[in-house]
Amino acid sequence: MWALQFHTPHTLRSSSYSVCTARTSSKPPICSLTLNPSNPTKPETNCNHLIQSLCKQGSLKQALEVLSHEPNPTQHTYEALILSCSRQSSLSDGLDVHRHLVDAGFDQDPFLATKLINMYSELDAIDNARKVFDETRKRTIYVWNALFRALTLAGHGQEVLDLYRRMNQIGIPSDRFTYTYVLKACVASESLISLLHTGKEVHAHILRHGYESLVHITTTLVDMYARFGSVSYASYVFDEMPVRNVVSWSAMIACYVKNGRAFEALELFREMILETQDSIPNSVTMVSVLQACAALAALEQGKLIHGYILRRGLDSILPVISALLTMYARCGKLELGQRVFDQMEKRDVVSWNSLISSYGIHGCGRRAIKIFEEMIYHGVSPSHVSFVSVLGACSHAGLVEEGKMLFESMVKQHRIHPSVEHYACMVDILGRANQLDAAAKIIEEMRIEPGPEVWGSLLGSCRIHCNVELAERASRRLFELEPMNAGNYVLLADIYAEASMWDEVKRVKKLLEARGLQKIPGRSWIEVKRHVYTFASVDEFNPQIEQLHALLVKLSTEMKEQGYVPQTKAVLYDLDVEEKERIVLGHSEKLAVAFGLINTSKGETIRISKNLRLCEDCHSVTKFISKFTDREILVRDVNRFHHFKDGICSCGDYW
Repeated sequence: MWALQFHTPHTLRSSSYSVCTARTSSKPPICSLTLNPSNPTKPETNCNHLIQSLCKQGSLKQALEVLSHEPNPTQHTYEALILSCSRQSSLSDGLDVHRHLVDAGFDQDPFLATKLINMYSELDAIDNARKVFDETRKRTIYVWNALFRALTLAGHGQEVLDLYRRMNQIGIPSDRFTYTYVLKACVASESLISLLHTGKEVHAHILRHGYESLVHITTTLVDMYARFGSVSYASYVFDEMPVRNVVSWSAMIACYVKNGRAFEALELFREMILETQDSIPNSVTMVSVLQACAALAALEQGKLIHGYILRRGLDSILPVISALLTMYARCGKLELGQRVFDQMEKRDVVSWNSLISSYGIHGCGRRAIKIFEEMIYHGVSPSHVSFVSVLGACSHAGLVEEGKMLFESMVKQHRIHPSVEHYACMVDILGRANQLDAAAKIIEEMRIEPGPEVWGSLLGSCRIHCNVELAERASRRLFELEPMNAGNYVLLADIYAEASMWDEVKRVKKLLEARGLQKIPGRSWIEVKRHVYTFASVDEFNPQIEQLHALLVKLSTEMKEQGYVPQTKAVLYDLDVEEKERIVLGHSEKLAVAFGLINTSKGETIRISKNLRLCEDCHSVTKFISKFTDREILVRDVNRFHHFKDGICSCGDYW
C-alpha cells in the first residue's frame, strides 16, 4: 500500500516516487508518495487528493500552496477550494482560485461555474457572480438557478424575474429549485404590489408543469402570498397541499400572524397539534404562535404555550425566549417578561431589544433607556432595531430631549446611520409633543428619501393635534407613496371631521371609494377562561349583544352624571349628536370591556387588545369604568399599552 507524506517547504526532500513536481526546477516537490511495505503496488493518492484533504481540514493556505505545484488540478480539487474559500469568507483567495481555474481551462465548466456563483454570493460579491454567469457559454439549469439564488439573497428580485423570462424565451425548462428562487424573488423586490401578478403567473407555471405536489414549492407559495398580504390565496394553497410538513404548517401560521389574523393562527396551531403526528412544532412554529398570543393579549393561552415549550425543551433557543418575553409583556404581564429575561443564561441583542421595546410600549420610557444603557455596559452593541425600540419608548413617554440625544448618538458613538425608521421615530417624538414644525423640519433636512413611515408619523401627529395644513401636505405624499393604504385616507378624513370640514370629508371618502378601498374595521379581542372572543364595532352577532348594550347605556348614564362628555369627533358623518353618541358607544373596545365585566369574576383584571389606535372617547370611558367598577383594565392598542385603574390611565393622556 502507498502511504502519503506531506512535507513543509522547509523539510522537503527529493524522492524517486515523487508524483507532484514543481513547475520550475528551483522549487522542490511538495507532495510525494512513499512505498508501504504492506501493499507495495497500489498508490493511494496524489496532490489533488492532498489539496482536497487540506480543504476539508480548513487549511486553505496550505492547500493553495500545494495547488501552485500541481500541474493537473481536477474539477473536484477546484470544487474543494471554492467551498473552502466560502467557509473561510476569503474573497481574495476565492479570486485567486478563480484565476487559477481559468488559466487551467476550467472557465467553461458549468459545474464549477455554479460553485463560483454560490461562492461569490456568500462572499457578498454579486457583481463577480454575474460576471461568471455572463462568461459561461454553456449554461445548464444549475447555472441559472445559482444566479437566481444569488440575486434573490442580494435583494435583486426584479433582475431574477427578468432573467426568468429570458430563460423561458430561449426554451430552458425550469426545475423545482427554479420555482423556489423565482417565488422568493417576487417578494425580494421593492415593488410588491406590481409583483403579486407576477407571482400568480409563476404559480400558474408551477401548476402547468405539475410541481404543485412538491411540499417545498407549495410552502414557498404560501410564504409568497403571505408577504403580499394575500391570505386567501395562501390559505387555498395550504388547503390543497397533498402533503404538509412542519415547515408548511409554520409558514401558514406565520402568514396569519403577519397579516393580523392571530385568532386563525392559534386555531391552525391547535389543528396542527391535534390532527398531525408527523409534523411536530419546532422553534419557528412556536415563535409565530407566541406572536399570535401577544397580538390577542391571550395571557392564559400564552401560559399554556409556555408549558408546551418547556416540555419540548425549546426554552434554550434564543428566538423562542425573546418571543416569550415579548408575549408576556404584550399581554400586560411586564414583570413576567422581565423574569424570563433575568433567567436567560445567554442574551443577544434581540433579547435586549425585546426588553427595551416591552418597557417602551408600557410607557416606561426612562426604564427603557436605562436597559439600553445596561445593554451597552454588558458589551452588547446596539443594532438598528435597538434604536428603533428605544426611540419608540421615548415617543410613548414624551421624552423629547432624551430622544434627540439618542438620535444624535447613533452616528457619533455607534456609527449607525439613521434609516427611514429612525427618522420616523424622531418625527413621532416631536409630533406627539406638538412640535410639528420641528418634525416637518426633520423631514426637510433628511439625507435620505422620506418614506411612508416618516410621512405617516407626521400625519398621525397632525391627527392628534388637528393640524390641517401639515396633514394635507403629508397626505399628498402618502397618496403617492401608498395609494392603496386606506388608513392614510381615513386619518385625513378624521382630521377634516374634527375641524368640521365636512365637504373635505366627503371628498376624501369619495377618493377612498374610487380606489376600491375600505376603512379597516375596528376589532378588539378579550380572553375569558382561556377562550378568545373577538368584537367588531357595532357588533350585532354576539349572543350577549343586548346585555352588553344595556350595560354600556347604564354606565354611560352614570358617567354623564359624573361629568363625562362623549367625544364624537371620530365619527366621519355629519349626524346629530345623539346618533354620533350611539355610534361611539358601540365601538369594539367598549363591547369587549362590557363583555369582560359580565363574564369575569369581581376584581379580576380585564385584558383587551385592539387593532387600531384607541379613540379619545373609548379612552375616557374606560377611565370612568375602571373607577366605577373598581377594576383594573389593560388595553393594548396598535401603538402602546394603557393601564386603567381608579379612573387614571398609565399613559397620562399622552398617546
